[in-house]
Amino acid sequence: MNNYVVGMGEALWDVLPEGKKIGGAPANFAYHVSQFGLPCCVVSAVGDDALGKEIVENFTSKGLNQLIAEVPYPTGTVQVEIDQAGVPQYEIKENVAWDNIPYTAHLESLAEKTRAVCFGSLAQRNVVSRNTINRFLDAMLQNDDTLVVFDVNLRQGFYNKEILCNSMKRCNILKINDEELVTVSRMFGYPGIDLQDKCWILLGKYNLKMLILTCGINGSYVFTPGNVSFQPTPKVEVADTVGAGDSFTAAFISSILKGKSVAEAHSLAVQTSAFVCTRKGAMPILPEELTTA
Repeated sequence: MNNYVVGMGEALWDVLPEGKKIGGAPANFAYHVSQFGLPCCVVSAVGDDALGKEIVENFTSKGLNQLIAEVPYPTGTVQVEIDQAGVPQYEIKENVAWDNIPYTAHLESLAEKTRAVCFGSLAQRNVVSRNTINRFLDAMLQNDDTLVVFDVNLRQGFYNKEILCNSMKRCNILKINDEELVTVSRMFGYPGIDLQDKCWILLGKYNLKMLILTCGINGSYVFTPGNVSFQPTPKVEVADTVGAGDSFTAAFISSILKGKSVAEAHSLAVQTSAFVCTRKGAMPILPEELTTA
């Protein structure tokens, strides 16, 4: 049975002004998918240290399935500074555990049972994890219902044109924000066209099922061949925006896997990410009216 939803890549500690919180986009994604009642698994690596043990214990306490390797590198940390608008700025430590996720027989077995996977560019900054992600995608039993989500998630300088191009070829759903779209467009040589035109170009060029464009307070779009869904961003009191995009992706993909329409999935995704913005950190417990919608 292809029934797992997998978040693959970085699992780390966001060191915020008020203390540390578990983060990493794939872990955030998998945790929120689990809240929508789908079998999921987070794939990453931690070090043989207190921070690593705490991540594993935390995921276990949340009931989150995990394939987290222990490797001889320190557990990842990110210094997060929050600006006056609640927007995070990141300083991501290099050569850490999640840069070195090993490809194992257990991982191959999981790939064969995976119906949807979400991965980003950050965990591909090192060749070890990059190769593991690509081998996992190769091992998936892909069919018309399989979802391969590339959440671009550009951070600092940890990306290049080759990695982005390969990832866009491998995915069938692309998730990108407005700032990332400008950067990607510049790299790929089509600046000066409006955002929607850039999305249509990417959708066609990479033969995508869907392209999700988030524009912060200016709303979000889901492009599918021949159609576009727009949702305004709800006005809420923002605690911080850490993990909001990951919860959006999780709610959207969970809804699509449950057979909801793009418009229904998009609406739930917007409500979910707005709620996460009202809470500190990336992994708040979602209210039942969202998870049972």
